[in-house]
Amino acid sequence: MSNLERRAVPSVCGGRGFVVAEPVRELLTARKVQLGESTQVRRLLPNLGRRMIGAWCFVDHYGPDDIADEPGMQVPPHPHFGLQTVSWLHDGQVLHRDSLGSLQTIRPRELGLMTSGRAISHSEESPKPHARLLHGAQLWVALPESHRDTEPHFQHHADLPAVTAPGLTATVILGSLDGAASPGTTYTPIVGADLALTRGTETRLPLDPDFEYAVLSMSGEAHVDGVPVLPGSMLYLGCGRTELPLRADSDAGLMLLGGEPFEEELVMWWNFIGRSHEEIELARKDWMEGTRFGEVHGYAGDRLPAPELPPVALKPRGRVR
Repeated sequence: MSNLERRAVPSVCGGRGFVVAEPVRELLTARKVQLGESTQVRRLLPNLGRRMIGAWCFVDHYGPDDIADEPGMQVPPHPHFGLQTVSWLHDGQVLHRDSLGSLQTIRPRELGLMTSGRAISHSEESPKPHARLLHGAQLWVALPESHRDTEPHFQHHADLPAVTAPGLTATVILGSLDGAASPGTTYTPIVGADLALTRGTETRLPLDPDFEYAVLSMSGEAHVDGVPVLPGSMLYLGCGRTELPLRADSDAGLMLLGGEPFEEELVMWWNFIGRSHEEIELARKDWMEGTRFGEVHGYAGDRLPAPELPPVALKPRGRVR
């Protein structure tokens, strides 16, 4: 999914300045962003004061939206480099096209994983016809220096492993959780899991104390380590945890995101993740004037132009806590 903001501002992500080395309960409030004509998303990452969770660097939550009489998601062809995109649905379908020739409809609880590597472009749209409801999350994973120029590729996995306990089903989207490992390719120690809890469930989920974690609420009423987390909000949990208490007051859907703190400092702007302002500037020029990102065939519309890049990248420094 694209960042469609026309006034995108460069920001520095990564490094250990913002990582909290102990368990915390930091509730993050979303910022509303319009995505195309008919889809509004709640942006949780990057957030003021919280740029990444492990290698997770971008999180949008959208829906549930009634799109029965609407076009639904319509994201024109746009470029990426230096990252992976993760498409995750609870309701609806998204049709993915990319410059490699991939054409795939992604359905609920199926993993759509695109590794941009050095350069790729893609589009995303609600197919015709489409389901009445659209509800999901779009996430980005930053690639480390050693793999950011890897060959671009797309993966689709319809069958994912799950960890179960009374009242809980945890589908492993990326990485591993409690011995279950996703088939999706990863490049840093990471975990992403979809947690489905039934009403009245009280349970504890095992965690890796070396990871930092956050939980995104997708639906329902749940308490995470005693904190009520409403749909469309995210609770940052810090590091040093071996387990996570969960309680559901209704049927609830959550996403667990975690990973080893990302050591490298990154520059993120629009749909690019680089290491310098000059690298971002070159990528923008390549998208507007060159062939580096390839061409998406079959989308009924023009590709997305890049916004203007501010002349100097902002470089906020992190806090050490």
